[in-house]
Amino acid sequence: MNRIFSGVQPTGNLHLGNYLGAIRNWVALQQEYHCIFCIVDLHALTLPQDPEQLRAQTREVTAAYIAAGIDPERCVIFNQSTVPAHAELAWLLGCLTPLGWLNRMTQFKEKAGKHREEAGLGLYGYPVLMAADILLYKATHVPVGEDQKQHLELARDLAGAFNRRYGTEFFPLPEPQILGTAARVMSLRDGTKKMSKSDTSDYSRINMTDDADTIALKIRKAKTDPQPLPATIAEAEARPEADNLLGIYAALAGLDREQTVALFAGRNFSEFKQQLADLAAEVLGRIGGEMRRLTADPGYIDAVLRRGAERANALAAPHLRQVFDIMGLLRP
Repeated sequence: MNRIFSGVQPTGNLHLGNYLGAIRNWVALQQEYHCIFCIVDLHALTLPQDPEQLRAQTREVTAAYIAAGIDPERCVIFNQSTVPAHAELAWLLGCLTPLGWLNRMTQFKEKAGKHREEAGLGLYGYPVLMAADILLYKATHVPVGEDQKQHLELARDLAGAFNRRYGTEFFPLPEPQILGTAARVMSLRDGTKKMSKSDTSDYSRINMTDDADTIALKIRKAKTDPQPLPATIAEAEARPEADNLLGIYAALAGLDREQTVALFAGRNFSEFKQQLADLAAEVLGRIGGEMRRLTADPGYIDAVLRRGAERANALAAPHLRQVFDIMGLLRP
């Protein structure tokens, strides 16, 4: 069976964009692939983290996976730091990574901004650790959005570089798993910006833990324009806030954009927002309630992560031993 690897950083405020853009689609993948879903806590350390908050957020992401429908018996769910082979393979791959490849990574430039000289080595080497995450399990497919395609290309480049250097076909070249139903969800306050957990306004996003009343309030306050809802896709695309809300409705309802635009063409926003709020509360309300139930039982969450770590280590350890052997590292 082909193998999927993907993960989410435990940096708080999982939102509708995380659900529609990734987690919801992973639920379907577990029927067709051997799936490994990680909470990438080592990646989170590239920025300052409060230790207690990091632990709590790791449990929250785990709860989100399970509440959304990912089966911890069928899939491997674990936090990255419990499998030391991730960091070990990242060092080995780092020794094969030209600086020129890393200098082309746009995410470092965006996150470091004007303070590149003060940025940590972890932020710079983040794509190498991401490549190690994928290659450690010989993943054949990786679900990716637009912002991660460049990092997957690096993983493929490093797999090829390793195979050529040592005259082997050890690492498969992981393929992007492009999800046709993945939704690009934008901010409720600015339809030109992606919905983000780092936005200072909580009204810019719908959190996966929001209750029905909070969801309805945020949708009522979502930015719109004074015109009726657009009648065509082209008109919607020229109006980012309307396009975003229509896209959210389409994704939650399982409709395509054309069907959704036709359904609400010419209607006023107040009526549409009420229907959107009801739909979002129905879908996310159930997930949020289950997340709250799960996080109230940290012992259960920790048991899921321990079992996942055992399974992940069992997969990773023989692969890493083979890498050591191929590279000539003596392990008496």
